[in-house]
Amino acid sequence: MAETTQFILPVRRAVTELRPRAGLLVLSAALFAATGWLLGPGPGQAVLFLVAGTLAMCAGWSHVIARAGQRVHDTARGAFSGMFDHDSAPSLVADGDGRLVYVNPAAAEQLLTDRATTLVAALRGCLADPGLILFRLESRARATGAAQEDVVTRSGHLRISAHRVGDDLLLWRVEKSADRPQSQGDASPLPMLTVGRNDTILFMNAAARHLVGDRLRSLDQLCPERPLRSGAMNAITTRDGPQSCLMVELEGVAGRREVFLLPGIAAPEYQPDGWAFFDELPVPLLKLAATGEVQLSNRPARDLLGVDRCQNVRLGDLMEGLGRPITDWLGDAAAGRGTVHSEFMRMRRDDKEVFAQVSLNRVVEDGQAVLIAVLSDATKLKSLEAQFVQSQKMQAIGQLAGGVAHDFNNLLTAISGHCDLLLLRHDQGDGDYADLVQISQNANRAAALVSQLLAYSRKQTLRPEIMDLRDMLADLTHLLNRLVGEKVSLILRHDPVLARIRADKRQLEQVLMNLVVNARDAMPQGGEIRIVTENLMLEDPLRRGRAVVAPGRYVSVEVSDEGVGIAPDKLQKVFEPFYSTKRVGEGTGLGLSTAYGIVKQTGGFIFVESAPGQGARFQVLLPAHQDVAPPRAAPKATPRIAGGQTDGVVLLVEDEAPVRAFASRALQMRGFTVLEAESAEDALELLAQKDLVVDVFVTDVVMPGLDGPTWVRQALHARPGVHVVFMSGYAEETFSDSQAQIPNSVFLPKPFSLTELTDIVQRQMA
Repeated sequence: MAETTQFILPVRRAVTELRPRAGLLVLSAALFAATGWLLGPGPGQAVLFLVAGTLAMCAGWSHVIARAGQRVHDTARGAFSGMFDHDSAPSLVADGDGRLVYVNPAAAEQLLTDRATTLVAALRGCLADPGLILFRLESRARATGAAQEDVVTRSGHLRISAHRVGDDLLLWRVEKSADRPQSQGDASPLPMLTVGRNDTILFMNAAARHLVGDRLRSLDQLCPERPLRSGAMNAITTRDGPQSCLMVELEGVAGRREVFLLPGIAAPEYQPDGWAFFDELPVPLLKLAATGEVQLSNRPARDLLGVDRCQNVRLGDLMEGLGRPITDWLGDAAAGRGTVHSEFMRMRRDDKEVFAQVSLNRVVEDGQAVLIAVLSDATKLKSLEAQFVQSQKMQAIGQLAGGVAHDFNNLLTAISGHCDLLLLRHDQGDGDYADLVQISQNANRAAALVSQLLAYSRKQTLRPEIMDLRDMLADLTHLLNRLVGEKVSLILRHDPVLARIRADKRQLEQVLMNLVVNARDAMPQGGEIRIVTENLMLEDPLRRGRAVVAPGRYVSVEVSDEGVGIAPDKLQKVFEPFYSTKRVGEGTGLGLSTAYGIVKQTGGFIFVESAPGQGARFQVLLPAHQDVAPPRAAPKATPRIAGGQTDGVVLLVEDEAPVRAFASRALQMRGFTVLEAESAEDALELLAQKDLVVDVFVTDVVMPGLDGPTWVRQALHARPGVHVVFMSGYAEETFSDSQAQIPNSVFLPKPFSLTELTDIVQRQMA
């Protein structure tokens, strides 16, 4: 069948094109022959007769080819007819351009496709905008082989499916779905309608059609007295005339609403009070007294509340979270004071966390006001809201941490830099030498703290390299054994064929050290810490909490302990900054948040499993690197240095005066000629001097006015051979795209020492 369908389109097009051409050829041959006959004997007549004969021969061959093509097309069409002519569902075959190749009788009758030549035109009678739906289905069908979609139309619910039947052909089927009469009874015994925007009735189940006696198009036809009062009695039009009916309305998706009808409350089969319908409704409902006691409840409501019975129980004992007394809220609703909005409440359940959106509707019974509470499960909605709030909070803290870290890096650069300058003028026997060393060491500690902030906010500069975790852990084992002490034993177990990864070795060591230190602190009496590495191949997405790990090859690192464990209410907060389960003074709360930031910036995932008294297990998943070949070491440039001194002209652009002063003095001490500028505009003004020779630009990235990459690109138009050193307290990744477009440029993160600055400038000079 697939081979046959490959010939349908070219043959059909050939037949379509050859038939009119054959007629034109015959007509042309006749005209040439008639002209030759009128011209009389001679060379001209012979030429005209020759042309006429050639055209007649071409016309004959065209006719033969067209007849053969028609037979092939009829054969292929017969293949489709044999399969779909007796199909009760409309079936159509169309090519890649949407032109119809085959239409079965059901499609011709139900879709009125006699004059339609394209699929869009054939479906325009049942779909308001078929183009978009057909494009979605065609894209999925060509990618996966088949696709289907349920569509709500004016005539009911339709299921449209597309199946690939050739290289360029798709079989389309149009079937009625949800609006099809059910022989075994309706899934919902209650009359139910789906109402769209502008009160258009999109769907009525069998019970609703039986009650009304017709398929209605608008809610006005059902309920003449508007507006509809959810949870209250409404007058509706039925097949037996006007009737009072309790109506419950629930909000759906995309502006739709589900309306349930409860007719005949006073019928003999119901209880005299008319409330026996509660257990028949698939909607969680509570009947409340004005004082808050539950008078009636149905099974869906009790399932949502997590109780077997709740009659005569106060609503405040079943749910919480309103922010004001629940009795006041119920009293306002019962008295009709003001506008009572729906509220999100938390169910008082011990097994799991459940939220519900509660809407109150006032009903008068025997002269007393009672309330119908309609509950909608909002657990997923609140979970998404919590994720969004958490994301916003983390983003705000990250931005704050990044900004503070940038300013601190400028200050630390100036402090540590000038300290280095002072150390050059003092030897170890000097009385001030020890004080200067203390200043330098504390500046480095401050830089490490700032680095943690940047790691958490994922704005630190990473130096990724392809490496083997086994080698890295072998180098780190000696330090880890010293960290855990004598009471704790460290056990390492590796996969013998562990895949390589691409990560920053120094930062990954920081992650493992944080995890091991936390495991040690969780076992004050001693115990065992296990570090296990293994390859992990995911065929399907892995869902852990709110994270989804895409399929692929990963390297897993697990750090587990036998400690006190983590309580369930604290487990979701361990990666938050400044949150710690330790006592005051025993931790900063940045260890796990730093590890989380490093792992996420590397492209991996970190998960935790724990229970009180059963220890904790942290798992880090890092993408496996495809290239298993060992990385080649980059050749080191040989700087032009003679006796520790060098020459060359450096243009230093830095808006922070202390940093500029330190950098200028450091470079001058190494023999460089330094030109200073406090802004990009000043630097460009200096470079306007044609006779000025500059070998290296040393510039800050973020400055008032033009930033570093922008002014450097302008300057390189006139001086293309100049090398560049970018400095910044932000991470390199924040402008790596801009730097990649600038040749011969390197990055120097702040804070940097005197040696780091001079060494990198000398390498750029080489």
